[in-house]
Amino acid sequence: MKKILTYMLAASFTFAACEIERIPNGSMLKEDITSNPEDLLSSTLNGCYAKLKDWSDVMHRCGEYAGDNIMIRGTSSDAFYEFISYSRTPNNYRLQTFWDNSYKIIAQSSNIMQMIEEGKSESLDTQLGECYFLRGMMYFYLCRAYGRPYYDNPDKNLGVPIVNGTPDDLFNLSFPDRSTVKDTYRQAINDLRKAEKMITEERGPAYASKEAAQALLSRVYLYMSDTYQNPNTEYADSAAYYATQVIESENYSLLPHDKFMQYNTLTPENNDESIFVVKRVASEFSGYDHYYGIGGMYSNIGGMGWGEMYASYKYLQLLDETGRNDWANNKIVDARASFIEPQYDDANEGGYKQLVFRFVRDLYNADNVQTGFAYVQDTVNYDKKTGKLVYEADGKSLKCWEYVNKVKKEYILTAIDENQKTFEITYADGKKYTGVIDYTMQLNQGYPMFYIVKCSREGEDSQLHSPIISRLGEMYLNRAEAYAKLGKYAEAKNDLNKIRERSLPGEGYSSLDASNAAERIDKERQLELAFQAERSYDVYRNGDALERKYPGPHNAMEIVKPTDYRVIYFIPQNAINAYPGTLTQNPTNN
Repeated sequence: MKKILTYMLAASFTFAACEIERIPNGSMLKEDITSNPEDLLSSTLNGCYAKLKDWSDVMHRCGEYAGDNIMIRGTSSDAFYEFISYSRTPNNYRLQTFWDNSYKIIAQSSNIMQMIEEGKSESLDTQLGECYFLRGMMYFYLCRAYGRPYYDNPDKNLGVPIVNGTPDDLFNLSFPDRSTVKDTYRQAINDLRKAEKMITEERGPAYASKEAAQALLSRVYLYMSDTYQNPNTEYADSAAYYATQVIESENYSLLPHDKFMQYNTLTPENNDESIFVVKRVASEFSGYDHYYGIGGMYSNIGGMGWGEMYASYKYLQLLDETGRNDWANNKIVDARASFIEPQYDDANEGGYKQLVFRFVRDLYNADNVQTGFAYVQDTVNYDKKTGKLVYEADGKSLKCWEYVNKVKKEYILTAIDENQKTFEITYADGKKYTGVIDYTMQLNQGYPMFYIVKCSREGEDSQLHSPIISRLGEMYLNRAEAYAKLGKYAEAKNDLNKIRERSLPGEGYSSLDASNAAERIDKERQLELAFQAERSYDVYRNGDALERKYPGPHNAMEIVKPTDYRVIYFIPQNAINAYPGTLTQNPTNN
């Protein structure tokens, strides 16, 4: 009867904290587990890891889509569009999935802890430690999605409910309301520290490890370290300490420049930088299921994927800041540009490709108020046989043209850097814009298709990807930020340049101080951790505003302030309706 009631409750209010009497795909109860722990713990724990797969899909979307690394070709009826448009609602099935799977993992890992006694063997203790890791990770990820940034009154603002395990009385359920952000972080830290102590056996990056716990502790403390303007040095010191533990473990190493450019193709087991990932394998997908993976929105590879989201103009500009990445001619300046693949038009009749001047212009409404931005690709004057640009009589200027209402309109391009093929145009609106000479790119609803492949081609299998939770590159960036907040700028510069010079050899920063540390560290984090679901959280946790002033259907003129109620998500309404007790919703306005 008790087991039946458990399932009825789980089905009726989706909160998942009562889905815990069974081992996945089995029918064993608590008594069976405690009498035969060695045989049963592994399958129960594997059930927790299995739930990470659906969990990581939404985790990625709500973290990455709310940032400024990507743009989408147009509006969408899919629930993920709310993450991009900031049109927050409490009835979002994707966020419901994220909430449910998080608490299923919390519930199942908690019950294992209650059922298995510590100290019986190193193997059992390691697996118990993995349970603590998974639970601590869930509380952290839940709190950063549903709770305000830590610098903002963590002892008053609400995090998430702390509900660990099956209630003793299933007939009179009563769960606590949301704990504060501070208490939720404390729960995550306590679990991760416990995991750090208990895990003594290494099972590879698809499983929790001592270093995985330390890596996540480094990030948690970094989130608690407040802003550059008003840092919490105690927490910054802890963030640096745990990053150092991972770095000095010597269990991981930064991939060299050339191999890093193939990062996305490496399986986690063959990637020296991977600390913890949500492992996916090709056999989990059947046929066109690859369409629905994380990478499927960013590209179409071998017929798999929607290819509806592209690298943002803002991100592309960051990649080109040191020197232009000329993909068409295989001239990659920043190694991280290798994860972007522009989709060029095929050759025209005659076997030549069309050269164009591509730039981004301002858009205005009828009242001459700027409403956004748009890409332009204007045809450039060049010799189709030789492929060489045809300059005007001065030897420096080029002509480009476009047709407006079937009327040809010509413009003069002035060279800024001929080697980089960057030019300036005075456009029809009277404004000057900078752009590049390149081959014509394919357009999707007016947007050049800058495919993102960082979440594709694992093991060279189209859209296969194991979502990254932590890798060594992040540890250097975490420590650089923590050192900067501690005023240790020389040490911060060394760590920052480790990452920067891996992608940009010889282009390390010559200085780092209070005047530029925040800007430079933030920029390298954006470049390095792009498409790993970190960007939007990185912006807001440091008290910064998010600007997305680039082409796309989003509100490109809006600046989202860190105090905006929309920087966090609503608790799913279904969870509130079914909750046995009070579950307070997040504010619905500012």
